[in-house]
This record gives sequence, structure tokens and C-alpha cells, in this order.
Amino acid sequence: MRRVLLARLSFLLSALVGSSARADRWDMKTPVRGMTVGPIESSVHPDKGYGSQACARTMAELARIGATWVSVTPYGRVWNLAPTGIDWTFETTFRENRKAVLAAIGQAHAEGLRVLVVPHLWVESGEWRGKIDPGTDAGWRKWAEAYRAFLLTWAEVAREGNADMLSVGVELGSWLTSRRAASFFPIIAAVRRVYKGPLTYSANWDDVDYTIVLRALDVIGINAFYPLAERDGAPFDELRHGGTRVADRVRRLSELWHKPVIFTELGYTTRRDPAVRPWEWPDGMKSVLVDQRAQAEAYRGLLEPLLDEPSFLGFFVWRVYADPDDVSQEAEWGFSPRGKWAELVLRDAYRAWWAADGPWLPGEALGRFAAKVPGVY
Repeated sequence: MRRVLLARLSFLLSALVGSSARADRWDMKTPVRGMTVGPIESSVHPDKGYGSQACARTMAELARIGATWVSVTPYGRVWNLAPTGIDWTFETTFRENRKAVLAAIGQAHAEGLRVLVVPHLWVESGEWRGKIDPGTDAGWRKWAEAYRAFLLTWAEVAREGNADMLSVGVELGSWLTSRRAASFFPIIAAVRRVYKGPLTYSANWDDVDYTIVLRALDVIGINAFYPLAERDGAPFDELRHGGTRVADRVRRLSELWHKPVIFTELGYTTRRDPAVRPWEWPDGMKSVLVDQRAQAEAYRGLLEPLLDEPSFLGFFVWRVYADPDDVSQEAEWGFSPRGKWAELVLRDAYRAWWAADGPWLPGEALGRFAAKVPGVY
């Protein structure tokens, strides 16, 4: 009992210490209660992106609702699925983006939040980055060199900002699940020489089982847009059964690689039946029926069984934006849970005691009240 009491006291103290605790290295055992904070970098939205006063409000709001981590997502641009290089300018210059990301990391740390840096690739043609294919051996070598330079530069930013974890890539399935995956190991080794913190990779949910570079990383990361049901109109029990299947997959993956699992992205749009095809992007949808209940139930269906799985170390919700009041970034039926019923589910999940938290004291849940009003906490 004394050991349990000490463990519980340590957990409470870490929550109270706040930003001063961010000088400590993450132990890769304490769960990740995270939210992705999307950038607002366009010149038509000045003073609303990473590092702005608006972004500071977002970080403070996330700390109040119970989040312990945020992820920030700097982008590089490629023009199509056969790239020869990466344009580091995204909406504004790389120099300005670098400065803004460092400021956002500092804002998060000031609120006691840990930070995952996730360098992303934006494909200008609108196609999915998971199908990138330069074609020839020479093309792949040139692409690997370009990506290595891009990633190492953001690894330097992560080191300078004392970020708590770094993702070495996002949904690069055509590379990291193929015979060319071996060429990525030297890139990971080069990143480790620059950045000394934990590394993950944001694998797509349907190819993570074939991603062999997981053995070179510290934490298994998944962009977890798993379907929870195969038919429209599925009741909640069916969604929860789908969540149980996902928890089983997480456990098997963790046992195979002897590593914890986090969901580097997890999200549902605010529409009817979002858990059937959760990967669908809201921008291309038409005649959408907004349904906050369906979004909230999708989160419940997935998280209820996952939080009981000890190998599941946490998640990052996709997503809110750097300016909490800016509604120009996505439609009403988009992914953001802010101010919606889904926010209540997530606030309860953040505050809950997870299996990954370890032993808990009898009566811990007594006196705990569920979130009732979005935006009031």
C-alpha cells in the first residue's frame, strides 16, 4: 500500500509542478493526454499562428481541460507524388515558421504541457503522401536525401526548443513498408545524433503492422483513423465493439515490438456516422448533416476500451488550431472538438485514471464530476 501511495503522490505532484517539470525528460511510461494544435500560417491571418498571443490562449485552454501534451505540425511542401525535393516554405518562409514553432513550444512548456514535434508533408496536388513514389532508384535516392535534410533541420529545432518527443515522419507507407525501408534506418540514426529525446513515427493505421522501422524507435505511433463500424447507423454498442478490436490490435503490436503505443493522430468529423470512414477529409464533403452526438459517441466507442489497455500510452486528438477563436480553418462539420459534445468526452478521458497510469487507490473516482458544458471548465 505504501508503494501505491507513493506512486499516486508522485503522479499528483507532477501535475501540480507544471512548467518546471518540463525540464525533466519524459519517462516513456507516463501517459500522453494530447491534442494537436494546427498552425495558422497564411498571410491573410496575421498574428494567429504558432507563437502568437492567440496560440498562448490555446495552450492555456488545453492545460485547463486536462491535456498534458500538445503536438505541433510544421509542414514542408511537395508538388506531386513523384517529388525530387521539398519546399520548406509553407505559407510563409521557413525562417519565420521555425521561429514560430520554437515560440509555440515555449508557450506549451510555460503551461506545463509536453510537446511532440511532427514534421508533415503537404502534397500540393491533393494526393495522399502515403503513395509518394519517385519511380527510379536514382529518384528514390534523391528523395531520401531531400527528406533527410528536411527532417534533420526540424530535429535541430526540436533540440533547441527542448521538445519532449519527435516524430520522424507521417504516413510514409510507400517507403517504410516497402523494400526501400532499409534506407530509412540511417536517417533515424542521423536524427538521434542531433536530437536526444524519444522518437516515434506516425504510421497509418492500416500499414503499421508492416512498418519495419518500428524497431529503431522508442514509441510506436499510429495515425489511428480505424473504422469502428462497417455500416451507417451503427449503435453505440457496435462502435464500442469496434474500439475493443482496436485495443486488441494495440496490445498485439506492443507485445510484438516490446514498446508502448500512442496514437499520434486520432479524430472524428462532426457529422453523421463519422466512425465508418473516419479518414475522410471534411473539405471535400457536400450537403453534410452536422451531428455532434455522432462525433462524441465515436470518441467514446474508441476510448472506453483503449483506456483499459495497459500498453496504450495515449493519444493526440486531431485537432484544434493555434487561434482558439478562429473558425476559418475548417467547416462546422470538421474535426475540431472544441465547443462541441466531443469536447466533454475528451475532458472526461483526460481526467480519467487509465490502465497505463498504474495502480489506483480505492475511491479515486468518488467525488469526480463529469464535464457538462463545452467551453466551461
